[in-house]
Amino acid sequence: MIIAMGSDHRGFDSLKHIADHLRSKGHDVRILGPDAHETCDYPDAAYLVAAAVAAGEAEFGVLMDGTGIGSCIAANKVRGVRAALLNDELSAQMSRSHNDANVVCLPADLLGVRLMFAIIETCLNTPFSAGRHARRNEKIAAIERGENPASPA
Repeated sequence: MIIAMGSDHRGFDSLKHIADHLRSKGHDVRILGPDAHETCDYPDAAYLVAAAVAAGEAEFGVLMDGTGIGSCIAANKVRGVRAALLNDELSAQMSRSHNDANVVCLPADLLGVRLMFAIIETCLNTPFSAGRHARRNEKIAAIERGENPASPA
């Protein structure tokens, strides 16, 4: 799987460990920002990763910053991205099976690398359930288009 990854300076060390882990599992990992410990802004990496996922250049995205909140907000501004802030494996499973999340945002200051591995593995191994959840994702897409999701199409 092609996985786009990015972080700010606070997520950089975790990003490197996660990228190495994913590569060891056979994934094609593309780090889109940053490439150093220098102070940087999370929206920059969030945009690059989200844009790659939305354009089909990557099948999945992983973002890390201190709390994961900023990256999640920024990534969700890109049309077609369903980014989820995750802190545990159950949320990871639900974000994929119910919401078809295609970008995961992790709080590098709050989680250990081992739990991050487990969260990402859960995401990558959980399929979208579709059914009633597909209808709800269509409503999210309607909001992205500026439409009222409760209005008939």
